[in-house]
Amino acid sequence: MKIVVYENQDGILDGFETIGHACFADKDEDIVCAGVSALMINFINSIEIFTDDGFKVNSDFTGDLSKDSLSFIFDGDISSESQLLLKSMCLGLEKIAQAYGKEYVELEITRKGR
Repeated sequence: MKIVVYENQDGILDGFETIGHACFADKDEDIVCAGVSALMINFINSIEIFTDDGFKVNSDFTGDLSKDSLSFIFDGDISSESQLLLKSMCLGLEKIAQAYGKEYVELEITRKGR
């Protein structure tokens, strides 16, 4: 599973994209994928409930474990609350990647264009 977190030219985190699954275990027993999914879904729900920031979410779950994807991008100004929530999600993802290894979760923060 590869997760790319996007950072704008001002150093503000402004979105992410994930491609693939962790494939740590069988589909319904994959604790790594479940942990990553829980962090991401909680992040999106928190932005929606606790902030007024606009965003776009796109998901493509075809059943192909190497191609399934989820992307999130802020649409407009990004509040300090949203920035904290995104940094918190990244911290959780970093800890999962450290615990289980890059072969299951690869996290990258980039200023490159989307």
